[in-house]
Amino acid sequence: MSKTIIFIHGAWLAANSWDSFREYFASQGYATLVPSWPSKETSVDTLRANPPEALAHLSAEEILEHYTRIIQQQTEPPILIGHSFGGLFVQILLDRGLGAAGVAIDPAAPKGIMPPLIAFRALSGVLLTRGFWKKVVRMSFKQFQFGFVNGLPLEVQRAAYDTYVVPESGKLFSQAVNAAFDAHSPLTVNFHNATRAPLLLTAGTQDHTVPASQVTANYNKYRQTSARTDFLTFEGRTHWLIKQEGWEEVAKKIDTWLKDVGVGSTGPLPQSAEPSALPRD
Repeated sequence: MSKTIIFIHGAWLAANSWDSFREYFASQGYATLVPSWPSKETSVDTLRANPPEALAHLSAEEILEHYTRIIQQQTEPPILIGHSFGGLFVQILLDRGLGAAGVAIDPAAPKGIMPPLIAFRALSGVLLTRGFWKKVVRMSFKQFQFGFVNGLPLEVQRAAYDTYVVPESGKLFSQAVNAAFDAHSPLTVNFHNATRAPLLLTAGTQDHTVPASQVTANYNKYRQTSARTDFLTFEGRTHWLIKQEGWEEVAKKIDTWLKDVGVGSTGPLPQSAEPSALPRD
C-alpha cells in the first residue's frame, strides 16, 4: 500500500503552489514529493525575471515523460494528486497504468471534452497573443483575477499573484486547443479503461478556468467503465481551490477518499520511510 504522494502542479504555477497541501498530507503520515515541470525548477522570482527559452516549447509529452520517470523510480506505486493541467496529467498517467490512485483537482479538459465559453475567456490572454504557440506566455494580474481568484478579497488576489504566478509554455496551450483535431494528441484519455487505479475528480462551483460543468462532463465520460471514479463539488470555490481560504476541507475530503479506496495513510511515517529521490534529467 502506497504512502507516497506525488503532487503535480498546473499551468501558470510552480511547485510552491502545493505548500499548504504538502504540509497537511505530511502531517497525516504521507511521504510527499512535489517535482516541478521541466524548465520550471527555479524560484518564482527567477522564472518571472528570466524564464528559460526551453519553456516556450515545453510540451505535454515532455511533462508526462518527466513524471513517468519519477513515478517509476518509487519503490511502490505512489498516489498522484494534480491541479488544473496537473489534474489532466493525473488522468493520463493513471490511464497508462501508473499510480496507486489519482486525484484530479479542477482538471483541464482531456481530448473529447469541450470547455464552455467562460473557460476560453479565462485563457483569452494567451489565445490573443500573436504566435503564442512558440512563445513563453505570461498571465496578467487582471487575467489571474478572473481565471483563478474571482470574488476573493483584493489583497488576497494580489498576494497570490505575487507569490505563485509564473510564465508558461505557449506550446502546451496550443496542444490543448488543438487536441480535438489531433488524432495523436497526448492529452487523450481512454475513458473505458477498466484496469486503471481509482480516480477522484473535484470541481469548484465558482471556477472560471475549469468550470464545474466541464468537470461534470469529464466525469460523465467515465460512466461506462468499472474502474472506480468519484466526483466531489465544492460550493463557492474558485480555481484557487488548493489555496483558497477553506482549502483544509478539500484536503481532508481527499484524505478521506484515499482511505476509502485503500491507499490512505494510517498514521505518522517512521523515520526510515522516505520517498525515493527525484531523478536527474
